[in-house]
Amino acid sequence: MRSPLRAIAAIGLSLAAAFAGVAIATPAQAQGQVICEQYGSARIQGGRYIVQNNRWGASTEQCITVTDSGFRITTANHNNSTSGAPAAYPSIYIGCHYGNCTTGSNLPLQVRQIGSVPTSISYTYVSGATYNASFDIWLDPTPRTDGQNGTEIMIWFNRQGSIQPIGSPVGNATIGGRTWEVWRGNTGWNVISYVAPSPITSWSFDVRDFINDVRSRGAITDDWYLTSIQAGFEPWIGGAGLAVNSFSASVTTGNNPTGGPTGGPTGGPSACRVTYTPTSWNDGFTANVTITNTGGSTINGWTLTFSFPGNQQITNAWNATVSQNGSNVTARNVSHNGSIPPGGNASFGFQGTYSGTNASPSSFSLNGTACAIG
Repeated sequence: MRSPLRAIAAIGLSLAAAFAGVAIATPAQAQGQVICEQYGSARIQGGRYIVQNNRWGASTEQCITVTDSGFRITTANHNNSTSGAPAAYPSIYIGCHYGNCTTGSNLPLQVRQIGSVPTSISYTYVSGATYNASFDIWLDPTPRTDGQNGTEIMIWFNRQGSIQPIGSPVGNATIGGRTWEVWRGNTGWNVISYVAPSPITSWSFDVRDFINDVRSRGAITDDWYLTSIQAGFEPWIGGAGLAVNSFSASVTTGNNPTGGPTGGPTGGPSACRVTYTPTSWNDGFTANVTITNTGGSTINGWTLTFSFPGNQQITNAWNATVSQNGSNVTARNVSHNGSIPPGGNASFGFQGTYSGTNASPSSFSLNGTACAIG
């Protein structure tokens, strides 16, 4: 969505504009207009939605026809390599995208102020093309209306061809009554992707459910802002005939309780317990860490954070992706241990070095929630 450099080998990432500083074409006003201009856009329904051509990743021709509730790709002469970036992200959106804002969307809006985000989408798919049908949700720690946001949620309603989300799979999640394969990666900003196991042509759902799941994974907090909601396609090869038949979304204000229906840790400190068991020798040590879900719902994806009280330095880890910044440590689940049912646990370990004393961390937080220790 934000930068033409965002998609890399075999990676599908929605791009709703080329980059900061690229002039956005003057929006057209009439329904039925054909837009072939690279970054041409049109306002529909009195400016409530903006449709954009956004041919950011190829010089091949692409044209879209604007309808009263979406668009159809009428020309798409793309032949991009599937080991590289997609050709475009033709899409419809509400909110703000590089300073081009719709009217009456309530966006940007802080996550803690969001009540619900009822949304409906209907797609038309074609055969013989390589593409994904991607639904983008963008969030940022500031209420910015232009530039690159900090976290992207991608919902893959369909994919055709040898393409995949950025990063790697970290488990599954049940959201809106559907099961999704969850991928997580970073390309200068966090990308969490939810991939449908089979094509979804239409669906009505609450965007807040996905926001809550991403929050439970520690990628955002209630202080972040929802900036835009977008629906479209990323074509690599071909794409004529693909269409967003209809798209609607509204953002209401209200109370957004922590956790949400996907089962992040709820109930305060008692919702999780961490057991930290170190073994020390001379100037080295290992530590085994067990996370127990003491809450009443399944944890779908976890991020554990803690700080060393001394000068411990982690050298390698297993059963988790572990990073260290100074004394602060972040451990994220891998694909086989991302789901923790109520009463269940997940374990990982690491090896490190130290000097002096090897005191254990005094506190742990799981997906932003403090855990009991022991």
